Amino acid sequence: MSRPRSTRTRRTRLAALSGVLLLSTVGLAACGDDDGASSGAGLDAVSVTGDPGTEPKVTFDEQVEPDGIESEVVTEGDGEELGEGDNVLAHIWMGNGFTQEKAFSTYDAKAPELLTYADLGEPFQEAIDGHTVGSRVTVVASAEDTYGEGGNPQLGIGNQDGLVIVVDLLSKVAAEPSGEEREPAKWAPTLVEDGGTITGLDFTEANRPSKNLLDTTLVKGDGPVVEKGQTIAVDYLGQVYDAKKPFDESYSKQPTSFPIGTGAVVKGWDQALVGQTVGSRVILSIPPELGYGKTGNEQAGIKGTDTLFFVVDILGAA
Repeated sequence: MSRPRSTRTRRTRLAALSGVLLLSTVGLAACGDDDGASSGAGLDAVSVTGDPGTEPKVTFDEQVEPDGIESEVVTEGDGEELGEGDNVLAHIWMGNGFTQEKAFSTYDAKAPELLTYADLGEPFQEAIDGHTVGSRVTVVASAEDTYGEGGNPQLGIGNQDGLVIVVDLLSKVAAEPSGEEREPAKWAPTLVEDGGTITGLDFTEANRPSKNLLDTTLVKGDGPVVEKGQTIAVDYLGQVYDAKKPFDESYSKQPTSFPIGTGAVVKGWDQALVGQTVGSRVILSIPPELGYGKTGNEQAGIKGTDTLFFVVDILGAA
């Protein structure tokens, strides 16, 4: 399936990140003590300084080899409290407690990432549950507690290494749109739903495609305005005009995220979603030149002459 991204680079980075955050089953030789014994050094072995929203400075006083999962609020935010199951846009810094070096940071790419609670290991969940938006939370945990017995080969983290994880909680990601319901424009297709979940678009009463980029609002969100360069979290469904089924969707899975207004997605998304408000549900009609261009997208069955229609729920921005 094909998400509305315009470059292979973004897809590659997201694929790599899934290995950072999700449980891994691929093994890597242990880097820590061969006998597996833990010194018990946890939060007291590191200090974290700096303000949320900027890359933290992490100082190691000794190797981190925690007995269990420990967490500490470095800075408490004044935003909404997050609970079990809540998704959030966040910046993440990770350090290897054995080598005492940075292993990964979303600050390198200058873009936060979407943490989907259900897909995370317990240490990442610990950084979310019960904390407020705007907070910086430090967690120390073993590689096994974070990724399972395999550690994380992509980051050079062995299965006996301790980890230091610093999470800046930037924006809660809503479960659904929220705001003022509005009548869509007459050109727009109607939503097809099954049990409240969007499964497709019905073009029976829709106008033929326009040569222009069009958008219409079904729910006017009551959140902040989306700005160029932010990362947004969305649910979406895409379907070619008059097709019988979508070529891609996230409603049956988890929301997705990407920078907006920066060329990370098709031009129609960049142009139409900047200036919308968080909480909105919109329908987009995107002409070929603002979609996949003359070459289309063969993998998704999209020709170079196809007009793309999307329904997009803007669930968060940071």
